Amino acid sequence: MIKTGAANFITSSPNLSLSPNFGLSEVVFIGRSNVGKSSLINSLANHKNLAKSSQTPGKTKLINFFEINFIDESERYKLVFVDLPGFGYAKVGKSTHEIWSKALDEFVRNRSTIRLFIHLKDSRHFDLDIDLEVGNYLKDIKKPDQTILNFYTKSDKLNQSERFKVLKFDPSAVFVSSLNQKGIDKARELIIKGTFGGI
Repeated sequence: MIKTGAANFITSSPNLSLSPNFGLSEVVFIGRSNVGKSSLINSLANHKNLAKSSQTPGKTKLINFFEINFIDESERYKLVFVDLPGFGYAKVGKSTHEIWSKALDEFVRNRSTIRLFIHLKDSRHFDLDIDLEVGNYLKDIKKPDQTILNFYTKSDKLNQSERFKVLKFDPSAVFVSSLNQKGIDKARELIIKGTFGGI
């Protein structure tokens, strides 16, 4: 089982040009506002307040970088989690929103150290058009050395029948819950495999 070591917030950045190169592989978390990105990052890193969650959807405006260490028996892995601003609910002016979109598009397309995209979807609302659009966007811009994983959050809210519907929609769905920690161990394993090879 993969365990977590030290985890630290590194810095925040508004765009690609102001984002330092850390010399490490990066895992990008992307999803709608209020999908539970910060909570999941905290669960994966096993640190309660590493990523700050907001009660106001769309409040996170910067690209946040975290250094995460994982340990698997004798192997040690160091990588960077990248928490992108959420999309879909942000209450911002049109001009500000356009700046965010342009900056995020540039970052996701041109950041050469990205190895893994984790697309987070609310498992209770798994087939929203906006998530389908983002999924197609990621497939379109993905480079050969990059991988995409779909994590379905808040899975503790689902019964067996509802989980089956998600799996019928997406057979590769990975169910995670920050509330009861279900699926977190598997998610860590998939992140290591997706970042360093094996998927």
